[in-house]
Amino acid sequence: MGSQINASAAPFSSKNLGIEVARRSVTFHPSVWKDYFLSYTSTMTEISSHEERELQRLKEEVKKLLAVTPDDSIHKLDLIDAIQRLGIGYHFERETKESLQYMYDTYRESCYKQNEDLRTIALRFRLLRQQGYYVPCDVFNKFKDQEGKFEESLVSNVRGLLSMYEAAQYGVHGEEILEEALKFSTFHLESMKNNSREISAALEMPIHKSLTRVEMKKFLSIYQEDESHDDVLLKFSILDFNLLQKMHQNEISEITRWWKALEFCEKLPFIRDRAVEGYFWILAVYFEPQYSLARKILTKVIGMASVIDDIYDNYGTLDELVLFTNAIESWNINAVDTLPSYMKYFYKSLLDVYVSIEEELGKIGQTYRIHYAIKELKKLVWAYLEEAKWTYSGYVPTMEEYMKVELVTAGYMMLCTTSLVGIQEHVPKEAFYWITSEPLLILASSVICRLMDDLVGQEFEQKITAVDCYMNEKGVSKEETFAVLRKEIANAWKDINQECLSLTTIPMVIIERVINITRVMNLLYREEDAYTNSKTKLKSLVISVLIQPVTIESYFHL
Repeated sequence: MGSQINASAAPFSSKNLGIEVARRSVTFHPSVWKDYFLSYTSTMTEISSHEERELQRLKEEVKKLLAVTPDDSIHKLDLIDAIQRLGIGYHFERETKESLQYMYDTYRESCYKQNEDLRTIALRFRLLRQQGYYVPCDVFNKFKDQEGKFEESLVSNVRGLLSMYEAAQYGVHGEEILEEALKFSTFHLESMKNNSREISAALEMPIHKSLTRVEMKKFLSIYQEDESHDDVLLKFSILDFNLLQKMHQNEISEITRWWKALEFCEKLPFIRDRAVEGYFWILAVYFEPQYSLARKILTKVIGMASVIDDIYDNYGTLDELVLFTNAIESWNINAVDTLPSYMKYFYKSLLDVYVSIEEELGKIGQTYRIHYAIKELKKLVWAYLEEAKWTYSGYVPTMEEYMKVELVTAGYMMLCTTSLVGIQEHVPKEAFYWITSEPLLILASSVICRLMDDLVGQEFEQKITAVDCYMNEKGVSKEETFAVLRKEIANAWKDINQECLSLTTIPMVIIERVINITRVMNLLYREEDAYTNSKTKLKSLVISVLIQPVTIESYFHL
């Protein structure tokens, strides 16, 4: 890696007026959490035997409910939808898979029944597509008039309109009817959002792009207000959320102690102190109890990657960054002697973290996985170096040059690969070959990550963004550039949808990791960089998911 800079390129004068200053520096706000999570102890987060028994009792009740509800009924569709949105779908994977398989096998027969309404058809379509079943979208033609437009009478069917809006999020390239459905439903729902919390929440963040733990809290009150809600399901989801929250609190306490012991904030005062935010990020990738080891590993890796990002973007001189990149490429403790003092400590810590990860993998007989994690980290820093060369030289690359490098610096290729490293269930080696080959699913995720980051960071980033490159290459306005890049993001979501339907040989557990990583980006980089500026939106999300339990009294008026 590390191609030569094109000396004939146009200078990037607007952002490099101070380029003669060797060391850049940005001041980030300190952690909003300080030592808050250090106060959590194993005693505070302990799950009692009574709570475990009650959870198991309610789980069996929900299983019975699933068993007695006919697969060909709207009640089964609603039940599966509620289970998934309440964040308890991982308890009932076998039962829901069997029901969805039946719905897939009888899809045509069911959709063309005369009494099938818009809401039922759209809900079935969404549940199947989000599970990776390809079902045709022509079933929505029955709701068009003779002129080929959606019937105006649908506007009064609010639940059907909302269901169609959510279903249309799963469209792929060429499905024009879903494009029309999305425009039609969005237009009419916009006029209703002030009178409906459910519509407002959907327009802000559709189900397809939502994070399970965040969605659960939003959906809980909506579900409770639904007259057809099931009390057992409601109680089970509340208890499950609270017990998982205790597990997560125990983990974040452990992560906070690890981070504090590294003393990075004292030794490297130019970095973002975002250990808690990093854990929230990874919790969104996998919140289920069986992924505890994977969460801890990936949180530590994202913490180290965040420091590396700050070294390349905000502090290191170009000469230092060349030395640092070569040291990481060598992956040898002896390379520490070539580094400036502030890099020495971090480099040793970086190697130590990966050694500890390898030791953890040894306990589950999967040490070979560390090779893929290190390889992706090396690829990441080489791309960071190329990016730094552009900044220091004042070179504005073409969009093609930019995206080739910046899809790597987005970090999602590294994160997606490393997300598989700590999964204790079976992950075939072929999955690592696939995910490191930069398949379309990973590239599309990286496009979303990179462009969303650039759209919100263009005003304050001390480096070149896609906005700069496109404006420079095409000679267009910022408004036109933003419109083009947002279209690229929408197309990348269609690529993701397409891949989820076609990657039949890749386990869903892997595909879900990639999509969840994309969803995190979609949440944290909408309208602002919530990771860097974590005092606002992200702080509220951490409080909701990691601090505030759900009080059952609020929903049952006890």
